[in-house]
Amino acid sequence: MNDTVSFGYEDIDESEKTGRVGEVFSNVAAKYDVMNDAMSVGMHRLWKNRFVRRVKPQPGEQILDMAGGTGDIAFRMAEHGASVTVSDINQEMLDVGIERAMERGIDGLVWSRQNAEELSFSSRTFDAYTIAFGIRNVTHIDKALKEAHRVLKYGGRFYCLEFSTVEWPGFKEVYDLYSHKLVPQIGKAIANDEDSYRYLIESIRRFPDMPKFEQMIRDAGFENTRVDPIMGGLVAIHSGWKV
Repeated sequence: MNDTVSFGYEDIDESEKTGRVGEVFSNVAAKYDVMNDAMSVGMHRLWKNRFVRRVKPQPGEQILDMAGGTGDIAFRMAEHGASVTVSDINQEMLDVGIERAMERGIDGLVWSRQNAEELSFSSRTFDAYTIAFGIRNVTHIDKALKEAHRVLKYGGRFYCLEFSTVEWPGFKEVYDLYSHKLVPQIGKAIANDEDSYRYLIESIRRFPDMPKFEQMIRDAGFENTRVDPIMGGLVAIHSGWKV
């Protein structure tokens, strides 16, 4: 009997999740960045800036940006002189990122279609591994974390930016109402896709809370783990080191 995994609030056979998540991101790829601005009132840009400041990309470093499809994180890190490989399981997302890079005149990025659970890269290849708003969509998060650990050099660092559990009283109730009631309607209005954005909100609710996810990072072999909540845990930066 096959195991089940979450797909939003629905429990499905684990063999179905990769395909169904792929359909979601194929549907939203063209409007992904516009929707990010609309849903977060532009705040996702500030979160990503803060995230990259934590990563501290350096000239000549090899960095893997996983689930980085549209290039938002990679573009920021490339400005610091890092050599960035942008990977995503969804080719439509990568295509959007490649087009955006061409429009901006950004050269030197490597674009590679990859499954976070089964990376094709050799062990101990990268100085840093980043993943922003992507790990909650992975079927087996533990496998993705172990792969991140494998492809990092000793002394390499792991950084994850992800939605989490709001802990501020009052704000939590307001955010729950906004995300469940309004975000799908925004998706319908802007991207003509209510269901995909309902899934994305539900996937946030099913994602482990900050202490549990930090423990998962430790279980994958990382040391000196740290959690930095933003806006009371609306989003959080998780980090760890391979030593």
